[in-house]
Amino acid sequence: MDIFSSLFLGHAVWMWLAFVSLVISLLALDLGVLNRKDHVIGVAESLRFSAFYISLGVLFAAFVWWQMDGDAAAQYLTAFVVEKTLALDNIFVIALIFGFFMVPAAYQHRVLFWGILGVIVLRGVMIGLGATLVEQYHWVLYVFAAFLIFTGIRMLKPHEEAPDLSTNPVVRFLKRHLHVTDEIHGHAFIVKRPEARTGRIVRHATPLLLALIVIEIADIVFAVDSVPAVFTITTDPYIVYTSNIFAILGLRALYFALAAILRRFAYLKYALSVLLVFIGSKIFIADLMGWEKFPPVWSLGITFAILGAGIVYSLARTSEAPRAHREPAREDKRAGPDHARQVF
Repeated sequence: MDIFSSLFLGHAVWMWLAFVSLVISLLALDLGVLNRKDHVIGVAESLRFSAFYISLGVLFAAFVWWQMDGDAAAQYLTAFVVEKTLALDNIFVIALIFGFFMVPAAYQHRVLFWGILGVIVLRGVMIGLGATLVEQYHWVLYVFAAFLIFTGIRMLKPHEEAPDLSTNPVVRFLKRHLHVTDEIHGHAFIVKRPEARTGRIVRHATPLLLALIVIEIADIVFAVDSVPAVFTITTDPYIVYTSNIFAILGLRALYFALAAILRRFAYLKYALSVLLVFIGSKIFIADLMGWEKFPPVWSLGITFAILGAGIVYSLARTSEAPRAHREPAREDKRAGPDHARQVF
């Protein structure tokens, strides 16, 4: 049998290679051509890149339909929308991290670019483990579903204050076990400097490297919610992985536009909580109704309805907010959007 036609996780190897090749090409085009020089990415440029990635992600649904069927395409689109929406919380956290480490706006794209490489690998590992568990123990889906319902209900709690990253155990561990510079050294993640006590030249991590590591760890934490959410939509590893990566690729591009208007989505968390409860409830509803699975087209339509209502409500409630509360903080020109400190 031709190796490209052989199956890997239920699908031909060539389908996996085609997707991975597309992602690698996009990343190479991004850093190697379009953003080879460090620069501040404006809102217009961010929106253009995001529109491109979103269009590509949606068009990929046509490929899924062609190679699989209409139900698979509907599942992919639902997973893509859910993952992108749940990942909006990443923007709040990324803004908080950039603000804490005072990462200049011109270098933020570089950190996010290398961060996405880690996401591609880490999500692949988590999804592979999840697919193996679901295949061996189908009841794990009910655990995922119950966890999502619990998470959705928990999100309705009153908003908590922003966490203090200076006391974060990960940050403290990194600073205790690594040589770390106090200042930014261009776009370098590691620099060679003399050690304070001995004077010998050693490698030092810069704040950019610490920001990158903390962002990667934050993504793992968010994946604990988002990966089970997608598995309750579909157990097909190909759909789960491709929808995850396309959603994250587009979201990182959208960061620079959304970071300036985070407060306009202040009430979106309530729509997300309802969405998580709905996604978690689908498997129980299907069992109750005697269905083999919850209809994918219904799932897609209800997902859009919940998110659409949340976005409209959030924009309407924040439209009259004082201007001072809608604009990003400007005190530190080098830092990322500092208003994330108030959002959390």
